[in-house]
Amino acid sequence: MDLVQYHRSKTGSLFGAATQCGARAAGQDHLPWQALGEKIGEAFQVADDIRDAAGDPDKLGKPVGVDALLDRPSAVRELGLVGAIHKLEAMVEDAANSVPDCRGAEPLRAQIKKEAAQFLPKDIWILAA
Repeated sequence: MDLVQYHRSKTGSLFGAATQCGARAAGQDHLPWQALGEKIGEAFQVADDIRDAAGDPDKLGKPVGVDALLDRPSAVRELGLVGAIHKLEAMVEDAANSVPDCRGAEPLRAQIKKEAAQFLPKDIWILAA
């Protein structure tokens, strides 16, 4: 299975639905918000791939190395660890830029970047610096 399709069928779809529901609840057109949720969800999945490959199971509270063990599609397997971290950075930037023009768009873009910085432990972010 294609990696993007794999990530979209998991968290990308869930986050996409959440942003659409939020837009509808606010009385806005939900379609422009779908891409934002999907992009954040895909970025979260890439971060999960990275945590699975390089994370500490004690800090994560779950086993690592599961993607390789089960032969699952993985950004780390496809791009290498540093490549996956760079992809994650680009995906977060793309997600933030996909916020539809609206009141509060700039603070929302900043918040997305701030929250995404917590996707990975600091020691993993350092690997790509």
